[in-house]
Amino acid sequence: MFKPAETSAQTRRSGAIIDRRHRRIYVLVMILLGLISLGSTAGILFYNNPVPFGSDGWWLIAGMRRDSLLTIAVVALCHAMSTIAFQTAVNNRIITPGIMGFGSLYTAIQTGFVYLFGIAGVTMLVGVPQFFLQMAVMMLLATALYTWLLSGRFSNIHIMLLVGVVLGGTLGSLSAFMQRMLTPSEFDVLTARLFGNISNARAEYLPYAIPIALAVAVVLWLWAPKLNVIALGRDNATNLGLDHKREVIKILLLVSILVSMATALVGPMMFLGFLTAALAYQFGDTYSHRLLFPMGFLFGYAVLSASYFVLRHVWDAGGAVTVIVELVGGLVFLFFLLRKGRL
Repeated sequence: MFKPAETSAQTRRSGAIIDRRHRRIYVLVMILLGLISLGSTAGILFYNNPVPFGSDGWWLIAGMRRDSLLTIAVVALCHAMSTIAFQTAVNNRIITPGIMGFGSLYTAIQTGFVYLFGIAGVTMLVGVPQFFLQMAVMMLLATALYTWLLSGRFSNIHIMLLVGVVLGGTLGSLSAFMQRMLTPSEFDVLTARLFGNISNARAEYLPYAIPIALAVAVVLWLWAPKLNVIALGRDNATNLGLDHKREVIKILLLVSILVSMATALVGPMMFLGFLTAALAYQFGDTYSHRLLFPMGFLFGYAVLSASYFVLRHVWDAGGAVTVIVELVGGLVFLFFLLRKGRL
């Protein structure tokens, strides 16, 4: 009996992983990212510690470096998962939550306090209650904006982008006006707070930030099947029995929690989320959010930790980490935008 030769097309199947080659690429990328993350973690913890190994001073320095690594992990988790979930909710892989004005609002809050209270205004924003206050303000504004613009007759990506840019520009202009009224010493102190910087985070924030980030990440992980359906578009999701509007608003609420917390923790980082999501889409090449989320997180952690290690412990320029990440992320954003030719 004649049996046709098995072709590569016949070995393919529908699903998150379509064939053995796809599975092999995904596993290899995850292993490579894991090795980079482990190497940079070990380097940050142990490299060039000036105190004798095992002494109290050595453990003190190692503890400070551990806090930096935990901050990097929280920031990478928040930006990666929030960006992937946000882009799925709005059905667009270019727009990110950071473009919608979180950074401008953070800048306006920091500048306003320095403008009103002088250099003491910076210290007034330091502390666990102040951390939650900044987070709450940003989260409430973002939730109200998303809920209004993504429901009813305003449910349009371009309107949402336009309103976000206008709000960001307005807050930026207000901040620039207040900054011009500051003394040089006040402006110098303020500038150090306006750049996204791992050193901005304080150790007392981490016991609160880590459980919140993990809890939201677990919820998004459990909602991954819903996100897979939402990615099909409003009409298809509705036809499959999903209340599209309600689910999108719930997802955007979780997104606003993650992004507002990351911004209040280290400052604005507009393009980190886009960079991690774009790399996860490119190398993961799957619709499954349960495969995209961990890859996006590992990309974010590997990029931030490796950059932090090289620039802080090799070149002694730790403050430039987020500047370089934002520069690379911005260039990747322009590349994708120009290649796609539309939003």
